[in-house]
Amino acid sequence: MKKRNYLSDIEDRNENAFSVIADFEGNEEQLMDIEVDEILPVLPLRNMVLFPGVFMPVSVGRKSSLKLVREAEKKGTYIAVVCQKVADTETPLFEDLHTIGTVAKIVRVLEMPDQTTTVILQGSKRIELKEITEVTPYLKGRVSTLNEEIPAKDDKEFQALVEACKDLTVRYIKSSDMFPQDSAFAIKNITNPMFLVDFICTNLPLKKDEKIELLRIDALRARTYRLLEILNREVQLAEIKESIQMRAREDIDQQQREYFLQQQIKTIQDELGGGSQEQELEEMRKKAETIKWNEEVKSTFLKEVDKLERMHPQSPDYSVQLNYLQTMMSLPWGVYTTDNLNLTNAEKTLNKDHYGLEKVKERILEHLAVLKLKGDMKSPIICLYGPPGVGKTSLGRSIAAALKRKYIRMSLGGVHDEAEIRGHRKTYIGAMPGRIIKSLIKAGSSNPVFILDEIDKVSADRQGDPSSALLEVLDPEQNTTFHDNFLDVDYDLSKVMFIATANNLNTIPGPLLDRMELIEVSGYITEEKIEIARRHLVPKELEANGMKKNDIKIPKNTLEAIIESYTRESGVRELEKKIGKILRKSARQYATDGYFAKTEIKPGDLYEFLGAPEYTRDKYQGNEYAGVVTGLAWTAVGGEILFVETSLSRGKGGRLTLTGNLGDVMKESAMLALEYIKAHASLLNLDEDIFDNWNIHVHVPEGAIPKDGPSAGITMATSLASALTQRKVKANLAMTGEITLRGKVLPVGGIKEKILAAKRAGIKEIILSDENRKNIEEIQEIYLKGLTFHYVKDVKEVFAIALTDEKVADAIDLSVKKEKIEK
Repeated sequence: MKKRNYLSDIEDRNENAFSVIADFEGNEEQLMDIEVDEILPVLPLRNMVLFPGVFMPVSVGRKSSLKLVREAEKKGTYIAVVCQKVADTETPLFEDLHTIGTVAKIVRVLEMPDQTTTVILQGSKRIELKEITEVTPYLKGRVSTLNEEIPAKDDKEFQALVEACKDLTVRYIKSSDMFPQDSAFAIKNITNPMFLVDFICTNLPLKKDEKIELLRIDALRARTYRLLEILNREVQLAEIKESIQMRAREDIDQQQREYFLQQQIKTIQDELGGGSQEQELEEMRKKAETIKWNEEVKSTFLKEVDKLERMHPQSPDYSVQLNYLQTMMSLPWGVYTTDNLNLTNAEKTLNKDHYGLEKVKERILEHLAVLKLKGDMKSPIICLYGPPGVGKTSLGRSIAAALKRKYIRMSLGGVHDEAEIRGHRKTYIGAMPGRIIKSLIKAGSSNPVFILDEIDKVSADRQGDPSSALLEVLDPEQNTTFHDNFLDVDYDLSKVMFIATANNLNTIPGPLLDRMELIEVSGYITEEKIEIARRHLVPKELEANGMKKNDIKIPKNTLEAIIESYTRESGVRELEKKIGKILRKSARQYATDGYFAKTEIKPGDLYEFLGAPEYTRDKYQGNEYAGVVTGLAWTAVGGEILFVETSLSRGKGGRLTLTGNLGDVMKESAMLALEYIKAHASLLNLDEDIFDNWNIHVHVPEGAIPKDGPSAGITMATSLASALTQRKVKANLAMTGEITLRGKVLPVGGIKEKILAAKRAGIKEIILSDENRKNIEEIQEIYLKGLTFHYVKDVKEVFAIALTDEKVADAIDLSVKKEKIEK
C-alpha cells in the first residue's frame, strides 16, 4: 500500500487542516446545522468512506464526476458522497451504492502534474440516499439527513473512551510501517473528541464494510465503542506481525553469525592442516580409485565430489549430495560371488530343502551346467507360478544356497509407486534410490539371487505403473544398463538371477509376462504332502516349540488324516499350522504335568488336539439318478470335483433355469450345450416336442460358492443328455472340457489339480479334450496310477463313452403328447 499523509497534502497547498479543525472545536453545531437540499449531486467513491468534519483528498477520473466537481465548486453547493459496493463498477446506479453517506463541501480542486484531478473534500453531516433521480450529466439523488447523538462535554466515560482510542491509534501507527513518522503527532494534536473519532475512522486502513458500519451508527458514544474494538484487534495484529518480523530478523542474524564462525573455523583448520570436510572428500577420492567402475561412472562421481566441495556444509543441498555420493560408493560395482558349479552338490541341496518340484530343479541345474561350460552368461528370469503354500518363495533361498550366492527377497504386494522400483531424482528432499539398488547395497554383491515375490499383486495409480518399471529390470537385453533415477548412471543387473513368484498369471501385464520364463509349481498330492510333513514340517515345528526330535512322533497315517480332514489346500501352509497346533498343546501339557501324555499322535487323537474334522473328502455319489454328472474344477487351492444336476418338469415354454451361483461363462456353456442337443436331437433319439413340453433346470450344488469358467461345458451337455434320455451315466466317470456350438471339445487348464481331485474322490475314468493329451504326458506316472483317460474331439464321442444303454430306475416317460399336457 502506498504511504500517504492526507494532512500533509493539504498543508503543502497552504491549507492547514489543524487550524481548520481548530476552528470547529467546541462548535460541532456549526457543521451539523447546515441547510441541505433534498436533491443533491452524488459523488460515488471507490473503497473510500468520508466521515463528518474530516478533510479527505480524492482523485477524480470519471467524466461525470469531473463535471459534478467543477459545477459544485463554481456554485459553492454541497454534494452527497457515498461509497460503491464494488470498486470496479464503472457506471454505478442506486443498487451499486451504499445508502449511508456524508454531505461534503468541496474545499479545493487541484490539477496535478500527472494530468489527474484531486479534490479536497470536507464532510459535514451524515445522510441517507433514498433514490437516484438523475444519471446525466452526473448522478443526482434524493437524500435525508441523519441526526448525530453527541455526548455532553463533561461526560467522563466518553472522554476516557476517546483517550483510549487515541492511545491505541498512536500504538498502531508506531507498530505499522504504513504511516509517516509525523502521523502520531497529528493524532495527539486533535483535541475535539468528535473530530478525533471521525478522523481515525476515515484515515485508518480498515475494511470498507467496517467503515460503513461505523458511519451508520447514530450515537457517537456507540461509534467510539465499536472503533475501540476494531482498534484493539488491529493493534494486536500489528504487534504480532512486528514480533514475527523481529524474530525472522534475529534468525537471519544468527545464521549470518554461524556462517562467519564456520568460515573462521575453516580458516583455522586450513592453517592446522585441513578440516574434517576436506579429509572426508579426500577419502572419497581415494576410495574411488579402488572401486571397479567404468570411466563414465568414475568421471560422474568425481564431478559430483567437486560439486560437494563447493557447497557450504550448512546448505540443505549438502546432505543430499553427500547421501548421493555415499550411495554410489556403497554399491557393489563389479563385486561378484563365486558360483558353486558342482551339479551333484546343487541337486543334493535342492532335494534336501524341497520335495518334488522337479521342473524347477531341472531348470536351475540346466543353468548351472551352461554356466560351467561357458564360464559366463546372462542369468535367466524365471517366474514360478502356482497356488499359495507350495514353496515358491522358499525355493529361492534354496537356489541361492545351491549356487552359494547372496539371497534377496523383495515383496511387491501392494507396491503402486514407480519410484519404489526406479527411485526418486536426487533433487527432491528426502530422495532415495529404488528398492532394487537398495537391495544390492544390502547384499554387497552384483550377482545375488533376487526373489520378486507376489509380482501379480503390483498395482498402478496416479504415481505411475511399477510393472512398467519392471520391464527394464526383467529384460536380459536391457538390464545391463538399468537406470535408477536417484543414481542417474547405468548399473549392470544382467548377472542378477531374478526369480518372480505369482499366484495368478492373469493379473500380470502381457509385456512383463513375455520377459519371464514361466514354470508352474502345481499343488501336491496327499502322498507328497505326507513326505513334506515328515521330512520338513514336523522337524521344523518340533524345534520351533522347544522339543527334541523323539519327544513327539506323528506317523504317516496321522499326517494323512490331518491332510484329508483338517486342510483343503494345494500347498502345505495350513498343514504346518495344524502340526504346530498339536505340538503347542503337547508343550502345554508337558509344562503343566512334567511329561508328555502322548508321545505318538494317532489318528484317533486328532479330535482331542484339533477338534471335529473341518472337511470331508469329496466322494463320487454314484449314477443312480438321470442328469447327475461328475465334473472336474480348478480353484485357487487346488482341484475339486463338482456335480452338475439336471431335472425336468412339465410346462409349455421349454424354459431353461440355471442355479448354483454360476458366472456368465458357465451360464453360456449350459445354453450352448442345450442348443447343441436341440440341433442334434436325432443323435439321442429324442422327440423334438420334448423341448416345447418340458422345462429344464440345471443346478450346480454348493450355491454359496461362486463358479465360473468354460471347463464344465461337456459335463453340462452330458447332464442334459442323460436327463432327456433318462439313461444312466457310466459309473466312476468324471470329465472336463469346453464345448462349442458345433460340438467340438476344447482343452482346459489345471489338469494336474483336477486329476488329484478325481483320485481323492475315487474316480476311475476321466474324459478330456484330445488337445489335453500333452498335459497328461508331462505328469509323472505316480499321479496317473489307477486312472483311465478318454481323449475326445467331439461331444458325440463324450455321449458314446459316458451314456450307457441302461435306463435309470423310476425313469420319467417323456413321450407325452402336447395335447395331453394342454388338457
